[in-house]
Amino acid sequence: MLPLVSVFERLGGEFEEVVFAHDPPTGLRAIIAIHSTMLGPALGGVRFFPFASEDAALTDVLRLSRAMTYKASAAGLDLGGGKAVIVGDPRTTKTDELLRAYAGFVDGLGGRYITAEDVGTSLADMDVIRDRTRHVGGSSPARGGSGDPSEMTAYGVFLAIRAAAREAWGDPSLEGRRVAVQGVGKVGSGLVGHLTGAGATVVVADVDPDAVTRARSAGASASVDPGEIAGAECDILAPCAMGAVLDERTIPAIRARIICGAANNQLATAADAETLAGAGILYLPDYVANAGGIVNIFEEFHPDGYDAGRAKRSVERIEQNAQRVFDAARERGVTPAAAADTLAEERLRSARHAGVAAPSR
Repeated sequence: MLPLVSVFERLGGEFEEVVFAHDPPTGLRAIIAIHSTMLGPALGGVRFFPFASEDAALTDVLRLSRAMTYKASAAGLDLGGGKAVIVGDPRTTKTDELLRAYAGFVDGLGGRYITAEDVGTSLADMDVIRDRTRHVGGSSPARGGSGDPSEMTAYGVFLAIRAAAREAWGDPSLEGRRVAVQGVGKVGSGLVGHLTGAGATVVVADVDPDAVTRARSAGASASVDPGEIAGAECDILAPCAMGAVLDERTIPAIRARIICGAANNQLATAADAETLAGAGILYLPDYVANAGGIVNIFEEFHPDGYDAGRAKRSVERIEQNAQRVFDAARERGVTPAAAADTLAEERLRSARHAGVAAPSR
């Protein structure tokens, strides 16, 4: 375990709360990070992943929880940002008992954090978690949830790509455009369907051969080795796998005009946004593009209950939000990444000055 002082140094006065959850009988080792509840309860998925170290797990959960704050703020939602990680291989260590133990820790936070699905967890897992806490989003409709949010996430990314195409080429149409999709899990494969339906040619890559096969069946015209997708000949690169894929090694190889995808924390460092701009690549921050899932889950807490049509209309605002980011970037002479951060931070500052309290759920 990290020395206590190093944990506080990592928080840097920015995070409200970090909980280390350990349940020896089930083997649960989890970290829940609440970055901010300034706009509302902190919503964010639980990632079940075999991290190489506890330090790597802490780094990931802090980065992801912070991004969730910005995602919710940029999307105009009355939600804060949080995230959780469970350390382990979900294929071998995930059990219902472990998930219920995790749910107990979530419930102990009293609604300050709402958990949901992420890498390594599923709709069925959310139903198990629901056994122990009501502070969970994305459970099955039979349990009062909205179901798997991946389709809404994919739809939102598709709409964000349309906005980026309008910004880059003056036309949102994707007819005849070539798109490289990196990672074709549930969100990536859903995106493939939207893209091919809009007339785009799609090339895909994934470490899972079965996922590639499913993507080819869904309309992708070609596949490449995962190590080659960043440099694929294309108009648009859509990272939809793990984060930190845009760095000093991969950016020089990129041939796309636009980068817009579903993966969280795509930039290895903040400086990489400037590098992309310098290379003439239009990059839309991931938390603007991939907000469809959180928007959909937020609709579960509507006073009238969840309505799929209303949720879809809310997700469709992502295209307008993306255009607002591009407009602000041009007006202020900054990158879209900087513009998005500023817009999100302005809303947070307004809430702080107004003394907004987190709404109860």
